[in-house]
Amino acid sequence: MRLSDTIEAFIKEMMGEEQQEVEIKRNELAEFFNCAPSQINYVLATRFTPDHGYVTSSQRGGGGYIRIVQVRRSAQDHLSYLLNERIGNGIDAQSAQILCRQLAESGVVSLADAQLMAAAVSPGAFSVPMPEQVKNALRAKILRAMLLSIAQRRGE
Repeated sequence: MRLSDTIEAFIKEMMGEEQQEVEIKRNELAEFFNCAPSQINYVLATRFTPDHGYVTSSQRGGGGYIRIVQVRRSAQDHLSYLLNERIGNGIDAQSAQILCRQLAESGVVSLADAQLMAAAVSPGAFSVPMPEQVKNALRAKILRAMLLSIAQRRGE
C-alpha cells in the first residue's frame, strides 16, 4: 500500500462511521507518518475533495489545523450534482476514474458497476486517433447516460 493510501485510510478511520468532521494538524500527521507535510497536502488535495464528498478548510499559524468535513448527500442529490455540475460537457480520463471510484465508495453503485463504468471511459477504450477534447466530450456523454440509467434503476 502506498503512503498516500495509508494516510487517506488513517484520516477516514479517524472520522469513523458516525463522525462527519475531523481536525488534524498537518505537521503532527506528517511526523506520525515520517513524511513531508507536502505529502499530507497532496492527500488532502486529491482524496478529500468535493468530488469525493469532503470539504476541507484550514487555519494557519501556531495553533493551526486542517478541518475535514464529510458532506453527506442523498443518492438523488449526488446524482443530480454529478449530472448537472461535475461532468459538464467533457471530463478527462483521470477525473472519470476518480468519479467512478467515488460512486462505489459512497454506495451509489456497486463496486462491479463502478469497475464497468471505469472500463467504459478508460484511456484504453478511447485509444483511437481523435483530439483529446472529443474524447473528453464522448466520455462525458457516456458517463451521463450511465448515471441516468442508474437513477432510473433506483427509481429516483
